[in-house]
Amino acid sequence: MAASEHGPNAGEYIQHHLQHLQKNFAFESVTQKSIVDFSVFNLDSIVVSILLGIVGCYVLWRAARKATSGVPGRFQAAVEMMIEMVDTQAKGVIHNEASRKVVAPLALTVFVWVFLMNFMDMLPLDLLPQIWHSAGPALGFKEYLRIVPSADLSTTLGLALSVLVMRFYYNIKIKGLGGWGHELVSAPFGAHPVLWPFNIVMQIIEFIANTVSHGMRLFGNMFAGELVFMLIALLGGAWALNATGIGLAIGHVIAGTVWTLFHILVITLQAFIFMMLTLIYLGQSHQAH
Repeated sequence: MAASEHGPNAGEYIQHHLQHLQKNFAFESVTQKSIVDFSVFNLDSIVVSILLGIVGCYVLWRAARKATSGVPGRFQAAVEMMIEMVDTQAKGVIHNEASRKVVAPLALTVFVWVFLMNFMDMLPLDLLPQIWHSAGPALGFKEYLRIVPSADLSTTLGLALSVLVMRFYYNIKIKGLGGWGHELVSAPFGAHPVLWPFNIVMQIIEFIANTVSHGMRLFGNMFAGELVFMLIALLGGAWALNATGIGLAIGHVIAGTVWTLFHILVITLQAFIFMMLTLIYLGQSHQAH
């Protein structure tokens, strides 16, 4: 961490917390005798996302395994309410029953996964990074670590691109390759051959805009929330350096409590919105223009 003699200032503190644990994957091509560079991977986002995906699958598996036909416990009731909510939304958007058998569980997985990724923002800001600060250099890594995958644009755009692939798949499956191809050149302006280039351009713009906004919306909200937590943490840091500033300590506690309570709604709402947009975009793939 870049720091002055008396520790990092506010700008250095925030800049440090915005750095990812990164790895550049490159190998030498035998055939071309050159270095093939896979660019930089944010290892912290990848590892945390995978671990949270495993946790989410385990929670759902455990709920299904422990389900009983009698009076459900609190855990089973909570999971059943969540499943019923997702299933209701899926039925309202996707009317193809065969598709819904795949899309509804997919939407449930997306909701749980995104919620868990968002929930990492509720952990103390410096807890895991400080632990990694001690262990990381010993493992050959820099001490940088960000634990909120949904505050990483590469994560949210990756999820959005996965939804885009599913949209292509269902467009072809439901409408056929020829039917979808005809839709690409005939909508939204009409089927006249002169309008085909304009229709294709508009369709490409729509796919790109939907995908980018899908990923950017989640990223923007979570990134902003992460920055607010950093600013609140700076209040506590300022008080620790100046014990006479009792107002900073009180402000730190009040602001942290209020923002944490509000952020619980934010992380849940953002997971719900991301799931709903997934359902809506996949539902559009079942509809003819």
